[in-house]
Amino acid sequence: MEQAGTVYLVGAGPGDPDLLTLRAARLLMEARLIVHDGLVDPKILSMARADARLISVAKRRSKHTLPQEEINALLIREARAGRDVLRLKGGDPLIFGRGGEEAESLRAHGVKVEIVPGISAANGAAAAAQIALTHRDHASIVSFVAGQCKGLSDQNWVGLAGKGRTLVIYMGVKTAPLIAEKLMEDGLSPDMPVAVIENGARPEMRVLRSSLAGLPDMVSAEKVKSPALIVIGDVTAQADDAALNHIALEAQK
Repeated sequence: MEQAGTVYLVGAGPGDPDLLTLRAARLLMEARLIVHDGLVDPKILSMARADARLISVAKRRSKHTLPQEEINALLIREARAGRDVLRLKGGDPLIFGRGGEEAESLRAHGVKVEIVPGISAANGAAAAAQIALTHRDHASIVSFVAGQCKGLSDQNWVGLAGKGRTLVIYMGVKTAPLIAEKLMEDGLSPDMPVAVIENGARPEMRVLRSSLAGLPDMVSAEKVKSPALIVIGDVTAQADDAALNHIALEAQK
């Protein structure tokens, strides 16, 4: 019987190839089979060997190339056929990347799994935008939530944002009006500073600022598109916009 392969669940970071871990870069350049998400930057995929087989399982809002169950089945099938599989995910596999679900399924079917962490979208985008998610003067707590999920209005976010706290919202562009309304109904000030980081850590990155009450109109007026993170808290008012503009111009050269 042919020996089963290993599935490597690898974080590709926020998009810049320079932010890959050494382990991720080495696996990427050695892999013969790569199953990747849609948000993995093409510059990262271009690092693969010329004869590598690339399979996209891109997910878009309300449109899935493959349901999660079929992705799990694909990984199991390829590994059982004796092939090592590089499962490449944007950000970190275990932070809103469904890496936990895939690892559980693989282990349940006797497939060996290795998880290689990546710089999360929140950490990478915030660093590129020079926003400190925690700061001794402004925030000692940071929380990550998903802004696109079933029953969003019923979820309890009380206490996740406010004085001394930073709230980072993944996948919140389409639901920005509901998010702003929800947080204000929970008692958060309409004047709370907000930053939206679009295409974080990439040359086309934009950092847009607003109050919480103005978030929906700003997202609409600026035509913000995913991938984008919403950061809510006093820390968003501390970054130097002049420095950010200089960084953006340098990145585009």
